[in-house]
Amino acid sequence: MRVLLDTNVLVSAILFGGLPRELLRRALRGDFAVVTSAHLMREFEEVLRDRFGVAAAVAQAARAEYELLATLVQPEALPRIVRDADDDQVLAAAAAGYCDALVTGDRDLLSLGSHDDMPIITPRQFEEQLAGSP
Repeated sequence: MRVLLDTNVLVSAILFGGLPRELLRRALRGDFAVVTSAHLMREFEEVLRDRFGVAAAVAQAARAEYELLATLVQPEALPRIVRDADDDQVLAAAAAGYCDALVTGDRDLLSLGSHDDMPIITPRQFEEQLAGSP
């Protein structure tokens, strides 16, 4: 299973723990494969550094570690789908990575429900999906 963990899920995993961190641990164990893009990795590093005051070296290290785990894709531009252009970048990366799910806490993305038959779900919904799979 290929999954895109949105930036908000990754930031929560790194800074706050809980279910997002458990999902990241499961990815590290190989329970599912993660997909990302260079744009999303820049966003991840910037959010850690600029919004949460994480030291630049630590934010860079977190990005580098995640890039070792993830498959990096180069998405094509999508037409405007949601009001936030950054969210369109998330959808484009998930599409380019042929993801089976997009896991996010973003309400605008969640309101779509799916995109090109790919479910857009919360970390809790994804955890329930993993629990139900053999």
